[in-house]
Amino acid sequence: MDIKSILEIGETVAVEFKRCGNGIENDVYESVCSFLNRFGGDIFLGVLDDGTVNGLPEKAAPDMVKNFISCVSNPTMFSPTIYLAPEILSYEGKTIIHIHIPPSAEVHSFKKVIYDRVNDADVKVTATAQIAQMYIRKQDVFTEKKIFPYVKMEDLRLDLLPRLRTMAANNGGSIHPWSSMSNEELLRSTRLYGMDRVTGASGFNLAAVMLLGKDDVIADVVPAYVTDAILRRIDTERYDDREIIKTNLVESYEQLMDFGRKHLPDRFYLEQDQRKSLRNIITREMIANTLIHREYTSTYQAKFVIEKTLMYVENANRASQEAVLTPDTIEPNPKNPIIASFFRNIGYADQLGSGVRNLFKYSRFYSGREPEFIEGDIFKIIVPLGENLMVDGTTQSTTQTATQSTTQTATQLMIQAMADSPEKEILQLIDGKPSISQKEISEKLNTNLNTVKYRIRKMQESGILGREGSSRKGKWIIKVNVR
Repeated sequence: MDIKSILEIGETVAVEFKRCGNGIENDVYESVCSFLNRFGGDIFLGVLDDGTVNGLPEKAAPDMVKNFISCVSNPTMFSPTIYLAPEILSYEGKTIIHIHIPPSAEVHSFKKVIYDRVNDADVKVTATAQIAQMYIRKQDVFTEKKIFPYVKMEDLRLDLLPRLRTMAANNGGSIHPWSSMSNEELLRSTRLYGMDRVTGASGFNLAAVMLLGKDDVIADVVPAYVTDAILRRIDTERYDDREIIKTNLVESYEQLMDFGRKHLPDRFYLEQDQRKSLRNIITREMIANTLIHREYTSTYQAKFVIEKTLMYVENANRASQEAVLTPDTIEPNPKNPIIASFFRNIGYADQLGSGVRNLFKYSRFYSGREPEFIEGDIFKIIVPLGENLMVDGTTQSTTQTATQSTTQTATQLMIQAMADSPEKEILQLIDGKPSISQKEISEKLNTNLNTVKYRIRKMQESGILGREGSSRKGKWIIKVNVR
């Protein structure tokens, strides 16, 4: 984000500056409401109307962010509520706060007043005709809101809700509003049941059908819906394995993840003493993206394809541009915000935009190369699979047998796959001399003995390292996961 250029251009239909000398005033929330109701936008706190940065008190900024989040998530202030994540930034030595507001599928009100964005101003909307037009505009953008008045509760997989409540509670730290809601309250609170403000029809919408619909109901509502999971590594003309998935999005996600686990290797990876599955992180982001942001009214068949040198997902899309996207150029643009919000609640997705950053970050560790995001009428994510992952058409895990060199052991491959870290250095020493003592390790690494003991204990707790024999005459065992 080029703040300098934004300040020079000034306020627009999608940019607003706020001085905020004595805290966050109501006019900030009015702008948030208007951006939600229009095309989204960006608010900068600590900036004068002419683009001059006067800054905010550095110590006050965290409390301002906290108060802001409390307000926009308070149903007595905002209806419906919204989750936003302000950033505290430093610009030319001064503290400012940046708030990015995505467009919303809903018409929002602040203190029971609806605001719209007209040029660079926030305008109260009171006329019934104007409010109706706003709902029409939203309906045109977000097809997931289309109402199906003859879809009933019995057409949904209500048997999934107990498990989804548990998942939401686990994802939210054991406390989640869904836990105390009835089935009907849960469906309404997640906006799966609504009203068409144009026709007056009430009922379950397309998002509800896609997320929780029974298979025959989904087939009736979106006959062309399918996700084709294909392994095409040896038989490149047809396929080596294939699954055609036509069920609800919750179970589609799980089936696609299982397909990835079945046919993709995993890499050993430590991050802040925590062992992570690079394969699961990458496939999670790809699969969540293709399910959340798809245009379900299109007949284009979505795919999840694994080949010898790459894997990719592709799906129909409502494109805002034709471009190859990068973390610097991508603009979060929710295609199905109701579905996205549901997935975030159960832990199948993160905040909008974070998936792109995760894919770029972890793909480098997984295959040594960056992914591609291609925006167009067909949206495509391509993740390379390095030669050290796939050999002769066979999946080779770095935690299994050697790949390119027969002299390399599975342990050596696992260690090589790790990011540079003290743990990697310790494992390299142990691999060379399994009987090495912790004192010898501390001396060779020029590291405090207690630090070495701590890192070894953490690796033992995470299952990476074991010990055989006594503390004086035993040896270390580096544990390699065979998948």
